[in-house]
Amino acid sequence: MYANAYLENPVLSDASKPLIDASVPVLRQHGLAITQLFYRNMFEERPELTNLFNMGNQANGSQQQSLAAAVFAYAANHRNAEALGPVLERIVHKHVSVGLKPSHYAIVGKHLLGAVKTTLGEAATPELMTAWDEAYWVLAGELIAAEARLYQSTNGGPDHRVPVRVVQRKQQSDDIVSFTLAPVGDGKLVDFAPGQYVSVVVELSPGKFQQRQYSLSDAPNGNTWRISVKVERGDAERPVGTVSNWLHRNADEGTVLMVSQPYGDFAPSIEGDTPVALLSAGVGITPMISALNTLAQRNPNRRVVFAHAARERSQVAHIEDVVAAVAKLPKLSTHYFLESGEPATIAGGKALPGRMAVERVLAEVGTDCDFYLCGPLPFMQVQRAALEGHGVAAHRIHREVFGPDLLDDIL
Repeated sequence: MYANAYLENPVLSDASKPLIDASVPVLRQHGLAITQLFYRNMFEERPELTNLFNMGNQANGSQQQSLAAAVFAYAANHRNAEALGPVLERIVHKHVSVGLKPSHYAIVGKHLLGAVKTTLGEAATPELMTAWDEAYWVLAGELIAAEARLYQSTNGGPDHRVPVRVVQRKQQSDDIVSFTLAPVGDGKLVDFAPGQYVSVVVELSPGKFQQRQYSLSDAPNGNTWRISVKVERGDAERPVGTVSNWLHRNADEGTVLMVSQPYGDFAPSIEGDTPVALLSAGVGITPMISALNTLAQRNPNRRVVFAHAARERSQVAHIEDVVAAVAKLPKLSTHYFLESGEPATIAGGKALPGRMAVERVLAEVGTDCDFYLCGPLPFMQVQRAALEGHGVAAHRIHREVFGPDLLDDIL
């Protein structure tokens, strides 16, 4: 879609291409040090940008790792349109959802290239820096153009937030609360594709904002949106989820929030008659519930397998939605897996002990099926490997990533 336009007409010069190719082992070795220095320098000079970036991911280091992976992936695959296309598509949607502006690219470029030069020292020859300056602006220019097209297609812009009111708050599990959102005043909420997300902006203190993306967790209905938020309590290695905790503490019914338009390129297939399998773990259930509820409305005769993994019964969310879908989808089968091994009946069926076993899904639908994965990155890596090991074609496996994407698809 939008980002793939970049790949149709790459314009990186012949002089720069071999220098970028030669950078691959250097970036593999020094990529994390480069991105750590980049973020530190940028935030010192432009502290207002902390309102735009996820500072929780900064604190736990995942954002730095993700950017290092992205820079390395670009260097290793700048000639490979097929590999880069889906990655750039996800980046475009994420940038638009947080309201990135063309002016931000100049700031990022200055500090990213500066960090490359400082970290590499004498190895950062004038020729290499010229090549990376060109590569950065080739990519930035195409991303800016793709983001402009996406903004235009959604009748939005970088400042595309709309006020919404919480009209229902519901505890879905021990750690997940759903918030049903309605427009304020005479506004109207646009439709969305099941699997898409919105950015929610909260003011933590005067002038200090943070925003996070949350998948929409119900079928489009033209009147309301619903998000489901897992509270991230944190530990010694992972900081507390600032926005999720704020929402759990403060977003009562009647609270007004500022929310973006829906974005995201993860869109489970609704139409057609090919079997579809929705595989999730933890809070990754949220986009799958949106897809399941939409299938129940629009394509009730579709063959659907819904499988979900959780640590224990109390952490399983949206059971009522699944029960309702079972009544509307005669060809739906459901599977729950509990790591705790505790005996439990969920949505009318007995949960299985242990981690998810895709063999049970494949036994029902075979390999000629569209598989959608959402959950922690290790979960998706394991399930994808298992599916491919059983002969499922890579183009039939789709995934949604919560948080920074480590780009394991192309590294």
